[in-house]
Amino acid sequence: MTTFAIQDDFMLNGQPVKLISGALHYFRIVPEYWQDRLEKLKNMGCNCVETYIPWNYHEPKKGQFDFSGRKDVARFVRLAQALGLWVILRPTPYICAEWEFGGLPAWLLADDSMRVRSTYQPYLDAVDAYYAELFKVIRPLFFTHGGPVLMCQIENEYGCCGGLDGEEGEAHMRVLTNLALD
Repeated sequence: MTTFAIQDDFMLNGQPVKLISGALHYFRIVPEYWQDRLEKLKNMGCNCVETYIPWNYHEPKKGQFDFSGRKDVARFVRLAQALGLWVILRPTPYICAEWEFGGLPAWLLADDSMRVRSTYQPYLDAVDAYYAELFKVIRPLFFTHGGPVLMCQIENEYGCCGGLDGEEGEAHMRVLTNLALD
């Protein structure tokens, strides 16, 4: 069984490991090119690939989830594993990444009081519903289940690009962390 820990170094199976990662966003590449692009990443000397998971790509309409075809993030991750790459997933509600509305679904704005990236309960309920579906897909890919995913990013650019500072910002981060862990 693979073990991974973060100490002074990243530790893989009790040994320090340098993760050399490149970003490759599966949602920007047709699946027919995934292997070619992952091989090129590996040939550059990377042993890890990082990708966002845009919420609005997988739930364009409230309650309608799609993780198939070119949206099959699990297939992308398994392909990375087959090529000997570790994976860092970024399933944050907000990805930025020069992606429409930072990856947040536009249907959130049907609520006139919506406060995204906050502790506003309807926002957190929507994140929770998304995570419930998303984590069914990605949980089996974690290293604890024999997969290549070593780490996940909980939020992106929070505090500098639309996130809240202070106690509410910290509360938001705690809630997102707990939703992901649940």
